[in-house]
Amino acid sequence: MKVLGRVRRFGDNIDTDAILPSRHMVTGDPQVLGRACFGDLLPDFAASVAPGDVLVAGENFGCGSSREHAPLALQGCGIACVVAASFSRIFFRSAVNLGLPVAECAPLAQRAREGDAIEIDLEAGTATLAGQAFPIAALPPQVLDILRAGGLVRVMTQRLQAGSGVPP
Repeated sequence: MKVLGRVRRFGDNIDTDAILPSRHMVTGDPQVLGRACFGDLLPDFAASVAPGDVLVAGENFGCGSSREHAPLALQGCGIACVVAASFSRIFFRSAVNLGLPVAECAPLAQRAREGDAIEIDLEAGTATLAGQAFPIAALPPQVLDILRAGGLVRVMTQRLQAGSGVPP
């Protein structure tokens, strides 16, 4: 599972309220949520994201509430992966459950600059930033299966259908 894009850079302790202010949580539609992504901090952020962009942040990304709307908003505006020095546990789990690839790599997070070219290979456990390779924390095979399927609901649906003889 590879992601190629450009870096969108953020710092430490980015909370879910900054990613998606609560007043926008009136739907579960990622496209609608995506238009409000980081809207209070950077009003033009969502419009400036190119599909495939990779959000790179510092420590404790996704802290705050346990809203699944935050990773949905990131997906909805076109973010293909989030790399951070560290994540809030609940954000990390919500992102995986929704099929948003996430990876931890503190050295990359310190080095990345807005607009840098980046390639993430979750299966190989590597990231390449502006030509420099970085190892990323390995994800368990079950997590990679969930991400490949596009989220936990999709992987469970596929498994249930396979077990019942219903084609996927």
